[in-house]
Amino acid sequence: MRREDHIALFIDSDNISHRALEGIINELSKYGVVNIRQAYGNWTKENLKNWEPKLLEFAIKPIQQFDYSKHKNATDILMTIDAMDMLHTKKIDAFAFATSDSDFTPVVMRVQQEGIKVFGFGEKKTPNAFMVACSQFIFTEKLMDNSSTQSPESPHQSKKTSKDLKNDKWLINVLINAQSQTMDEFGWSNLADMGAYISNNSSFSPVNYGHKKLSGLLRVVDIFDIYVDEKSKQMSVRNKRYEA
Repeated sequence: MRREDHIALFIDSDNISHRALEGIINELSKYGVVNIRQAYGNWTKENLKNWEPKLLEFAIKPIQQFDYSKHKNATDILMTIDAMDMLHTKKIDAFAFATSDSDFTPVVMRVQQEGIKVFGFGEKKTPNAFMVACSQFIFTEKLMDNSSTQSPESPHQSKKTSKDLKNDKWLINVLINAQSQTMDEFGWSNLADMGAYISNNSSFSPVNYGHKKLSGLLRVVDIFDIYVDEKSKQMSVRNKRYEA
């Protein structure tokens, strides 16, 4: 995505912490302008009282939705309707849904059908169906770990060691598969090509492993040889087990 692309952010305040907002906005700002920011909830409820200062701080529009029934979530329905309206009436380059609720999975899949990227943000308890439906999914706990409120004495507390990363079979499979699918005849892959392949085939994000960029994660996981061109500064990687 280009920096000038327009992103629409929809926040399910019932299923996300207000403390994650700073990290969400900062993460999305790397990809474009978050010019639509809407948070949904019944703002008369006591449990949402801490949201007000955050809504003001990040210029997020609160959307009021009363609870018409004890057994139905009217907030989810309104959020879905608004997202679908914007899909067809506004020029939006990417959608972002901040929620830990799997009920939004069909909405994400519908947006993806239009060829529009979807960023997902939610807690680690988020059902897998919603996570894998997103183009990229980030755990809000990781964003809060890396926020400005983090203790300066432990700036890397959320990062995993090389041993930890190597024990994550899903991660290793994602990285090795992406590298093997993008390598040239000498076994080397351009980092950008590798990142694009991962983005197109999974909801992976290096943020979930304590790294802002894929390059930092690759250095720590230590299963690839790494080469950086002095002139172009482009990084290339090759599996340490590669045999010509």
